Amino acid sequence: MEWYRFIIFGKVQGVFYRKFVSQAMMKKQYKGYIQNLDDGTVEIVAEVFDDDFEVFMGILKKGSLLSTVEDIKYEIINETDFQTDGFEIRY
Repeated sequence: MEWYRFIIFGKVQGVFYRKFVSQAMMKKQYKGYIQNLDDGTVEIVAEVFDDDFEVFMGILKKGSLLSTVEDIKYEIINETDFQTDGFEIRY
C-alpha cells in the first residue's frame, strides 16, 4: 500500500470528472481526495494497494462521459498526516 499523488490532464474540469471519480472511489472504498487545480488539471491524492493499481488507473482514465483524459502523471508520496475515513471532493 502506498499514498500517491496523481495529476490528470485534459478536459477534466466542468465535465463532472470529480463527481464520477469520487463516486467510483467511494464504491471501491479508497481513501483520499480529488480537487481541481488552478491550471485546469485535477489532483487526486489516494491510498492505493499494489494489487489495485491498475483498477484505480482505469477509473482515472475512463472519467465521466464528457471528460477527456489526455495524460496522468503520478508519484508516491509520504502522506502520513492525511486523515480520512473515505474519499472526498475538495473545493
